[in-house]
Amino acid sequence: MHAISAIERSTMRKVAWRLLPFLIVCYFISYLDRVNVGFAGPAMRADLGLSATAFGTAAGIFFLAYFAFEVPSNLALNRFGARIWIARIMITWGILSGAQAFVTGPTSFNIVRVLLGAAEAGFFPGVIFYLTLWFPSAYRGRIVGWFMFAIPFSSALGSPVSGYLLNMDGIWGLHGWQWMFIIEAIPALLMTGGVLWYLTDRPSEADWLTVEEKAWLSRTLAEEESAREAVVSFKWWETLLNPRIIGYGLVYLGLVSPLYTLGFFQPQIIKALGNVSNVQLGFLNAFPYAVGAVTMVLWGFFSDRIKERKWTTIFAAACATAGLLIAASNDGLVLKLIGLALASYGIFAALPIFWSLPTAMLSGVAAAAGIAWINSVGNLGGYFGPQVFGIIKDRTGGDYYGLLFMAALPIMSIVLVMILDRKPLAARPAAAPAE
Repeated sequence: MHAISAIERSTMRKVAWRLLPFLIVCYFISYLDRVNVGFAGPAMRADLGLSATAFGTAAGIFFLAYFAFEVPSNLALNRFGARIWIARIMITWGILSGAQAFVTGPTSFNIVRVLLGAAEAGFFPGVIFYLTLWFPSAYRGRIVGWFMFAIPFSSALGSPVSGYLLNMDGIWGLHGWQWMFIIEAIPALLMTGGVLWYLTDRPSEADWLTVEEKAWLSRTLAEEESAREAVVSFKWWETLLNPRIIGYGLVYLGLVSPLYTLGFFQPQIIKALGNVSNVQLGFLNAFPYAVGAVTMVLWGFFSDRIKERKWTTIFAAACATAGLLIAASNDGLVLKLIGLALASYGIFAALPIFWSLPTAMLSGVAAAAGIAWINSVGNLGGYFGPQVFGIIKDRTGGDYYGLLFMAALPIMSIVLVMILDRKPLAARPAAAPAE
């Protein structure tokens, strides 16, 4: 471990406390608005007459539009700045998330989900890119872990809240799931103004840092970028064709597919185990996510401390597979929840450490495009996973084979991480310095 100077300690403490809590709240709102459709699923399917296949398709089609608009959105963020572009994303996704309350069948449901995917595209990779502008590589495992802490935390906290909102059924003639979509969309609209007022685009513009702190941070980040570009230099469009970048996208797909499939279907899996109320379902659904929230942060700290990314990612992914196999093989509530909790640990522990791998080789506008492209490819799993799971569930009448299929996907990620770690970096070499 390198010795930490007083200026580094004070700078990174200020940056972390200034940016992370605010970004965690933004992502909490984003992820809740993205997956609350899963909690609405049982009542929504009954009220609208949706099959599991139709529901899984509509829930997942969000990611097709997300895929199409990710890279353009991140390039726009790099050009216009995080403050303006993230605010644009938040106000449009807030409006469209609330619009889900007024769908009447498969067609309108699909349309709103496509528009929501287009609106939200770029938020997550945009923030990951934004964090690379503020945090040196030695901090990124724990920092991305804290940021992504919002995923399990939003599900852990949002599940009981959503359960209570579902009990508003009948008020003013609306179903409980309609109230849930409307009320949970409001924070995104309110946070739009906060983003414009609070975020700072780059360290050089941070009037909340001293001159010495700004100089240290800018110099450190510039030195890291120069070191990367001395080895390999990418144009932004070259990242879209680079086999290693695409490979990282497939690694991410293997983790994201079970993540979103459980996000959309876990409440239905638990509901099928017994006669539980909406509030009870909310707390039971929260348990695996609470486990994931704690272990995600701890595993990121551990990875930073030992300065190891490959095997910490692989171990976590293996736990995800083991948990899904346990969940598939047991129909008792306790063992099913234990399996889902282990799967949650594996998925959420792997995600932030995974992002330390590609961000260590990308810089500048290539980082903006490459991070977005990896996220685009990976988030196709958000379409692919729920749709396949829904089809299997409809054809078999249960969750066993769908969970087995999900358990195989982290294995793909493990194999690819091992290959990519051995594979030489294939890209345009940096230009030689002038004599």
